[in-house]
Amino acid sequence: MQEGKLIIFSAPSGSGKTTLVRHLLSVMPDKLQFSISATSRPKRGVELNGKDYHYLTVEEFKEKIKNNEFLEWEEVYAGTHYGTLRSEVERIWKEGKNVIFDIDVQGGLNLKHQFGDKALAVFVMPPSIKILEQRLNSRQTDSPESIALRVEKAEQELQTAKLFDCFILNEDLTTACKECERVVNEFLNKK
Repeated sequence: MQEGKLIIFSAPSGSGKTTLVRHLLSVMPDKLQFSISATSRPKRGVELNGKDYHYLTVEEFKEKIKNNEFLEWEEVYAGTHYGTLRSEVERIWKEGKNVIFDIDVQGGLNLKHQFGDKALAVFVMPPSIKILEQRLNSRQTDSPESIALRVEKAEQELQTAKLFDCFILNEDLTTACKECERVVNEFLNKK
């Protein structure tokens, strides 16, 4: 099988990584395809199975762990698992595209560690923790307790930025989108 490259976007929740990944997919549809993560968390709002996530029960998730079906996985919060299915990456490579991830910090570092030079790990930096908290609140998808947990986790995750290949400050969206395009094209064109 022709193996492509991996583009990994990681960031604290609310940094804008999903928006940046969607932008890249819209401007590079011939080069990139999104890796849909698996999760044991319930759907939020209008999310769809197989589009937003592969939704699994905790039991199904644990069975796939036992069968070595994940490239990486973790229990992010008690009883809430996230992971990258090996079959998802293989499917995208079979289509001759590179895989792009919108993944939490630990998962991103795990993939970078496994794939080395075949992976570009990008850390999306929020302008500040205060702005990050405002973004999470404006989403109106999480409880105040959940937002507090995410902010606390974000403060820890910001300490890992130096472990990534590069970071992009997402203060101005237009500027961040252009920087993402530049960094990703540079990586994909490198032999």
